[in-house]
Amino acid sequence: MLDAFSRAAVSADAKTACIGAGEIASLKQYIAKANTRLDAVNAITSNANCIVSDAVAGMICENTGLIQAGGNCYPNRRMAACLRDGEIILRYIAYALLAGDPSVLDDRCLNGLKETYIALGVPLTSQARAVAIMKASSLAHINETNTETQMTESNRMLQQRYNKMATVKGDCSMVSAEAASYFDRVISALG
Repeated sequence: MLDAFSRAAVSADAKTACIGAGEIASLKQYIAKANTRLDAVNAITSNANCIVSDAVAGMICENTGLIQAGGNCYPNRRMAACLRDGEIILRYIAYALLAGDPSVLDDRCLNGLKETYIALGVPLTSQARAVAIMKASSLAHINETNTETQMTESNRMLQQRYNKMATVKGDCSMVSAEAASYFDRVISALG
């Protein structure tokens, strides 16, 4: 995995040239959006347990056969494996979003994921649906970072109770679209 800076250096080195004006402009834009990117990653990681458990619960509600005897979320160890897999996928999406590069997601998470699930007999449609629910929930958390909340005493107490970090106000549409593309990568890899 290469971050934006390493990519620019490796690319310039391969051309045996200095980093060009285009790459520098791209890096300047990356730096300018760094706080928004960090807020988005924080929104995902600080709510990861809720995002994953809600996605798995939603997947099960849509296909109750998964928790019946012989289903892929029965017994408890299979349910735990499902939750673990969801957390791993979400973690790699957060890594990719932080780096601004999907290669870590592709190389370390998606490479062979479909084949592994097929070998284990995991229904790909259910897993893809869980990722789609994680996508919707994560994007809602990311987009929450660009709304100004009136900080009343009850809001402060809720923020402390649920360990939700305050974020800077800003436009999260580009980072949100990037995160959506990473979730779509996972869904298409399972399809």
